[in-house]
Amino acid sequence: MDGSATTHPRRAPAGADGPAGPHGTGGAARALPHVLPLVLAGAVVLAQISYPLLSGEALRLSTIVTVLLFATASLVHAATTRGARAALAVLVVAGGLGLLAETVGVRTGVPFGEYAYADSLGTKALGVPVVVPLAWTMMAWPCLLLGRRLAAGLPGRAARRAATAAAGGLTLAAWDLYLDPQMVAAGHWTWRFPEPALPGVPGVPLTNYAGWVLVALVMVAALDVVVPRSAPDADPGAQARADLVPAALLAWTWLGSGLANLAFFDRPAVAGYGLLAMGVCAGPYLVRVVREVRR
Repeated sequence: MDGSATTHPRRAPAGADGPAGPHGTGGAARALPHVLPLVLAGAVVLAQISYPLLSGEALRLSTIVTVLLFATASLVHAATTRGARAALAVLVVAGGLGLLAETVGVRTGVPFGEYAYADSLGTKALGVPVVVPLAWTMMAWPCLLLGRRLAAGLPGRAARRAATAAAGGLTLAAWDLYLDPQMVAAGHWTWRFPEPALPGVPGVPLTNYAGWVLVALVMVAALDVVVPRSAPDADPGAQARADLVPAALLAWTWLGSGLANLAFFDRPAVAGYGLLAMGVCAGPYLVRVVREVRR
């Protein structure tokens, strides 16, 4: 008698229905975490669409909720595609460096210039609204992925590290061309010396953008060191599909913010600067993502 039938349990064929199959509870449980970033991303888009339609307390709360949703979407995506430790690293490094830079900034004026936060963004830590380092976190993750994808074809680890920091960091800093004018206009913070400023964008000094470039480069470089580069055993096409959510959020931030400044906020200069500066890397990145997904 063949003993293999008794020593090895019978396995269900791949794709079979049942508790461990894709149509059973096990498959649903495995699929659920990967759906969460998509659901959160949708909530982010809906919250941002409502922004130009709100005012007063509703607008203030919408600002905070949008950051919380976006940051959660980024961290959940990092956890589901690179592991919980990767998500924790993103929070600690991006959030920690963001809090450090902002704490030093409000106390010394370095590296952004002298500024002060109002009380409109909620609870503060070390003089900085808690939502602010979360804002750094929410955009640092998609910018890190952008930098890595654009640097992927370069020979040598050092070259890839440098290109990732440059592309991701400059894209993160370019986002502030939208962010700072919007938040200053809403009264969430003010600058002691708002000049010299970019033509057509009063109220935000050039020193602020220089500080953003410095902090963003350091942040993305640090993230590139501590966060795994890809999911285990994922081919480029599979990884591109896995990273569609942060890519879509980056695209929405780039193009949606430009449209909002043109159509709703009457800030064409802000729209022009943001679309151009973010587009330098965001455009080629999104083209590459689409190509890899289609492979």
